[in-house]
Amino acid sequence: MNFTRWSARLPGTQRRAAARTETPVPSDRRGEGSVPAARAGGPADGSGPVPAVDELPARDVLDRVPALVALVHGPDHRVAYVNDAYTTAFGARDTGAPAREALPELAELGLLPLLDQVLRSGRPRTLKSRRAVDGRSYTFTCTPVAEDGGDGAVLVFATDVTDHAEAAERLRASERRQRETAVTLQRSLLPQDLEQPDDLRIAATYQPGGTEAAVGGDWYDVITLGGGRTALVIGDVMGRGVRAAAVMGQLRTGARAYARLDLPPHEVLQLLDGLATEIDPNQIATCVYAVHDPNEGRLVYASAGHLPILVRDENGTVSRADEPTGPPLGTGGWMHSSGSIALAPGSTAVLYTDGLVERRNEDLDEGIAALERALAGATGSPQVVCDRLVRSAGVTADHDDDVAVLVLQHPARTGPDGELFRNAALELLGGVEAAPRARAFASGVLTSWRFPAELHDLGVLATSELVANSLQHGTPPMRLRLRRTDRRLIVEVTDGDDHLPRRRRAEPADESGRGIAIVATIASTWGCRRTPDGGKAVWCEFLLPKPRP
Repeated sequence: MNFTRWSARLPGTQRRAAARTETPVPSDRRGEGSVPAARAGGPADGSGPVPAVDELPARDVLDRVPALVALVHGPDHRVAYVNDAYTTAFGARDTGAPAREALPELAELGLLPLLDQVLRSGRPRTLKSRRAVDGRSYTFTCTPVAEDGGDGAVLVFATDVTDHAEAAERLRASERRQRETAVTLQRSLLPQDLEQPDDLRIAATYQPGGTEAAVGGDWYDVITLGGGRTALVIGDVMGRGVRAAAVMGQLRTGARAYARLDLPPHEVLQLLDGLATEIDPNQIATCVYAVHDPNEGRLVYASAGHLPILVRDENGTVSRADEPTGPPLGTGGWMHSSGSIALAPGSTAVLYTDGLVERRNEDLDEGIAALERALAGATGSPQVVCDRLVRSAGVTADHDDDVAVLVLQHPARTGPDGELFRNAALELLGGVEAAPRARAFASGVLTSWRFPAELHDLGVLATSELVANSLQHGTPPMRLRLRRTDRRLIVEVTDGDDHLPRRRRAEPADESGRGIAIVATIASTWGCRRTPDGGKAVWCEFLLPKPRP
């Protein structure tokens, strides 16, 4: 094998015709900025010319380079040469034997098929950062070498990249730890157990982004407001990693606190907008805040730049709640507004983040339309619907974005189950007869519902105090509503005055001021809120005794 013929074809070398001359550059021209030829100039002491690259002994060069070099020829890749570095790494090798037998380390790395490709194509190929049997990592470059009258040869050139590989592995390990930290923080900030209201069945799922994507700030929440009403929240903090998860946690905490004020959805978003600005002026988030009242059969909501709520009715028809939608939280200076969409018994609503429907090179509306089609055919429990929607969207463990989905169903209850959910209402007319009529109405209703005597008496007493408070401090129109579920009795009185009552300590000589205190003492919980028509509602709840097994 003539090493001199292909010595200049080693990776990283080039032929230069100008370097072939052996004519020395005159010394009087070296001060004019010219550079002596690399292969022709003599040493400084003038002892003689430096030999050209073509004249260097190839074997001596290859024996001394720190990279691993092997030369194989023919279709069997018979070993023609290995240098000293290769021998040091893998031991001595006999020439003339096929590479499969003489160079088993290459076979274990899957390099033999690559040698076949190089012979067939006549083009060099590179295999990056493979760990060899000696425990070190190498990048292999296989270069074709022409032979006079032969079958061709391949020069295998392996560069030790162990330090780079270890540094890359340390970086990947650091990224994995950061992602695990973000995922742990994210999951700890999400609700561990969803609240389950009496009138709704709810399920949710959260899928973090794959290993190549950092965790985002998706979140959801379910908040029971009392009086049978439920708040549902879903949001997405822009950005990735621990910072986004931390901002998400603060927004979720703020949403729960503002929800306890029982404000309309658009007012809750106004407060969240200011909170987002205080947390980080450079951070924005999208959010939907919705409230379900079983007495109204609708979902009242407000959206801050978030994707529309989808509702499937009992016939399978899917509706989209597109409007109104304001800008994301954290932008400031925007007045949000509330809208509503029907949620009758038998309906299913879906709240979700963009990771479920957004795909690269695909319009967002196409993703939402695909979700609508999937929801139209999705039946079963909320958790089953949740899982089906995630699968239909193609969300896997290596998905490039995190996904949050919240599914709620308003069941259509019939038969014995329907008997556990009852409503009764009475319009109250002013005058001295209003309170006695309210007490008689409540007594008759609670008796028909077959409540125990103790609970019956407590319900009538609470009705009397709430009606008396409304007659004294409220304005018409007034209304009494009694509602029972499978878990509680709810007494609610509405009137046209928006002044909210508060519990206070009455002095012994006071003739009034004890009604709310009495209600708060005998009931499991109580509360009040302003209504959209400018009035207020005051309510209390009593937990029903659990049936004996």
